[in-house]
Amino acid sequence: MRPVDEPQTPRPGRRLGAWAAGLLLAVSAVVTGCRLLDTDAITPVPQLLSFLPWLTVPAGLAVLLAAYARRRALALAAVVVLAATLWTLQPYGPDATTARGPVTARVRVLSANVEFGGATRALIAAIRRERPQLVYVSECDRACGRAVTGAFTAELPHHVSVDADGSLGSVLLSAAPLRDEHTVPAAMGMPGATAAIGGRAVRVQLAHPLPPLPGRVDLWKRELGTVRDVAARDAAGPLILAGDFNASQDHAAFRAVLDAGRLHDAARLDGAARTPTWPVEGPLPPYVQIDHVLVSDDFTVRDVRFLRLAGTDHRAVLADLDLHTGR
Repeated sequence: MRPVDEPQTPRPGRRLGAWAAGLLLAVSAVVTGCRLLDTDAITPVPQLLSFLPWLTVPAGLAVLLAAYARRRALALAAVVVLAATLWTLQPYGPDATTARGPVTARVRVLSANVEFGGATRALIAAIRRERPQLVYVSECDRACGRAVTGAFTAELPHHVSVDADGSLGSVLLSAAPLRDEHTVPAAMGMPGATAAIGGRAVRVQLAHPLPPLPGRVDLWKRELGTVRDVAARDAAGPLILAGDFNASQDHAAFRAVLDAGRLHDAARLDGAARTPTWPVEGPLPPYVQIDHVLVSDDFTVRDVRFLRLAGTDHRAVLADLDLHTGR
């Protein structure tokens, strides 16, 4: 029999459980900490922030393993990290706009990344079926641009585009007349203009910054900063900013875009925050929402749907909006 005053050696299984809990906890703690501190930090944090909702799994496992290992301090730390991670999952921003006055126009917006033009045919079919008044198309190469603009000369006769190959091309189509056409300087096409909708001048801008790939995080932040500057510049009037942002609400650079332009994610306003839009091809199920339709306070949202288009790894976003007079 072991003397009562002899210290007990931890069992190998419990020691291993403690080490495993510590490793799982470290990843969740770093990523959640950066989210709480409002920073995207450096690689691999921006990439891991895309998985933030799923980090509740390792954090929860850390709690169980720490409890099994009988490490009270570690278990307490794991509980704190798990609670913090769960707290960050709440949708960002208010759940309604402050739109005033009667509705002056109803606008249906479709935003789609067609992956190097691969989903062009599916996009054309979706436009014919859904009949949007504004269409934002990212990764629309030259052939895609010709096909989409040529197919809707009557329904969507106005457009502004960046004619380029592969992922660099983009096009924005409108049923309403466009003026003040311009392109935001970036690696991939980000055209914009002013549309005459319901008697109001509505700024329409396509967003498609670079993704936060290792070695390109600074460029990603810089281009999202450019989008933020556009949002801030156009904050005085109606604005619809849509596209593939290559960022979710868990990225500080994306939240800065929302805050600078007093913008709201239409999905959030419709109760569909965190609906994953990427990737819909490959071994992993969709796990992050990086495709957004952002609206100013001049709009209310009636409905948001996510469409699967064959030929692309993104879900398209279809938003039904009401534009108010503002008085």
